[in-house]
Amino acid sequence: MVTKTEESQLNKLENQVDNGGGGAWEYLCLARKLKVRRSDKVLKYGLSILNDSRKRSSLGSDEWTLYEQVAVAAMDCHALDVAKDCINALQKKFPESKRVGRLEAMLLEAKGSWEDAEAAYSSLLEENPFDQVIHKRRVAIAKAQGNISVAIEWLNKYLEIFMADHDAWRELAEIYVSLQMYKQAAFCYEELILSQPTVPLHHLAYADVFYTLGGLENLQTAKKYYSSTIDLSGGKNNRALFGICLCSSAISQLARGRNREDKDSSPDLPSLASAALEKEYKLQASDKLSVLTSTLKCLRVSS
Repeated sequence: MVTKTEESQLNKLENQVDNGGGGAWEYLCLARKLKVRRSDKVLKYGLSILNDSRKRSSLGSDEWTLYEQVAVAAMDCHALDVAKDCINALQKKFPESKRVGRLEAMLLEAKGSWEDAEAAYSSLLEENPFDQVIHKRRVAIAKAQGNISVAIEWLNKYLEIFMADHDAWRELAEIYVSLQMYKQAAFCYEELILSQPTVPLHHLAYADVFYTLGGLENLQTAKKYYSSTIDLSGGKNNRALFGICLCSSAISQLARGRNREDKDSSPDLPSLASAALEKEYKLQASDKLSVLTSTLKCLRVSS
């Protein structure tokens, strides 16, 4: 994840280059290091170097790294002729390179030649079944064609090999949620919480799934994970605070007439959550405070 300091440094370099102060290569190096895809700027600055023979030759072996970086940026910007020229230059320099072959397959994908791209990716995977980028490109092709069931199949196969890929687990979870397959989504978020237990967004998404499923036990689980989200975020997550209030209101209605153990085990929590929300709204959105107050009263959780 890019830090605020790194992002500030990148923005500073961008302003410097745009104002004619130089630093295009430094910007491109930093963008590559941080793995950010500001494709329009990368394409613009990269071409300013590649089209200048003196600047290009001064890069040494980094010239080919720049060709690859610009090729990807050009495909993002749908400048396919530029991407093709960069890939051709790389192909002449590295005629047997599988890395260049991957770029050629990506170009087919960018053109919408799905079958040709899929065939190229399959061929590359036969030679190297552990190429993570190619596995992910196949998922992207399936999603681009609206073939979500195939995307799920390939993501699951990918995760059998690369079980520690948090982004893949999160993407699979989001697909399941979009299909209302909440139990499968919950499993994905459980994997994320096990591997990254201190990331509040995983706890929040897991709580959302159980709140959506509904029912007393699921609501109690949702409330538990909304609470852990608040703990992990230092009490600064308004969505989780609202979640506490909604769960508490629903639990109190469902638990009427039931045994004591079925009722809310932490009766003070909703009032604390509503007080925190009211405090935040007073500071950040005072004009909406009356709406919040009436909503909390309807839920019977006002502070």
